[in-house]
Amino acid sequence: MHFGVFNFQEFVSAFIILFAVIDAVGSTPIIISLRESGKTIKAPKATLLSTLLLVGFFYVGDVMLKLFHVDIASFAVAGSLVIFIMAIEMLLDIEIFKFKGPTSEATIVPLVFPLIAGAGSFTTLLSLRAEYADVNILLALLANMGFVFFVLTMTDKVQHWMGKGGVYVVRKFFGVILIAVAVRLFTDNITKLILDICTQVQTAP
Repeated sequence: MHFGVFNFQEFVSAFIILFAVIDAVGSTPIIISLRESGKTIKAPKATLLSTLLLVGFFYVGDVMLKLFHVDIASFAVAGSLVIFIMAIEMLLDIEIFKFKGPTSEATIVPLVFPLIAGAGSFTTLLSLRAEYADVNILLALLANMGFVFFVLTMTDKVQHWMGKGGVYVVRKFFGVILIAVAVRLFTDNITKLILDICTQVQTAP
């Protein structure tokens, strides 16, 4: 794979696209909610793991999915369902994800996956790879991870500034936004799956 040369325009474009998909700011209410419920979130660990997952998937994601006979559209549909469930939690003040692991840490699930390094991020990286040079995408990704680390370390101050009432309202608002994102991700990719099935049926002998 050709690493390419640095191009500022490509870097900015890739950064904006990844910024919108990762949506670290939109995840702030979820992060605050997790911490309020007693879950531990380690900003350095979450940032490092997210970066490693995204960079790894950038290079071997399509190959890895093929090993399990899973296409990217199916993966995105599965990710959209997880995002939808998390949005329902935010809107209805219920707990569907039960943290029954050996610790109360929420760094890996649901923070690293699917909030930061989720199906949307994976799909976007694979799409960008076909348009931009690797160096520009990777630099844009690292810049976004720097912003993610900043958000994770500043959530307490955000909570103090907004107050419990403000956090509650924002949580509901972003719950609706997450549902919209999940629905868009689901419909876009379920349509691709249906079209692929129809094409296979039509071309079958």
